[in-house]
Amino acid sequence: MKAFRLDELEAERVANDGAYLQFLRERNMSVGLYALDAGQLDPQRPHKEDEVYFVVSGRASITVGTETTQVGRGSVVYVPAGVPHRFHHITEDLRVMVVFSPPES
Repeated sequence: MKAFRLDELEAERVANDGAYLQFLRERNMSVGLYALDAGQLDPQRPHKEDEVYFVVSGRASITVGTETTQVGRGSVVYVPAGVPHRFHHITEDLRVMVVFSPPES
């Protein structure tokens, strides 16, 4: 078993000066913590992998392809591989668990 604590992951992410911390990588998936602060721009581009976002905290909008929705704590969003997407109008610091399948390359 591998178990993680969100507060420890957040501290590690901050210590590494990055918006994204991959903390689990297995044969069929990878998992990371993504952080964007209120008002920040999301620079990501489409990925080659399917992904699922689970919003741990914060509030924002997300656009996937041509669809836009509001997200907040507890929201889950699926993004198919290759589809343009980004968070925007981030009104509260956003912390998102990201699952990639297959693992992010």
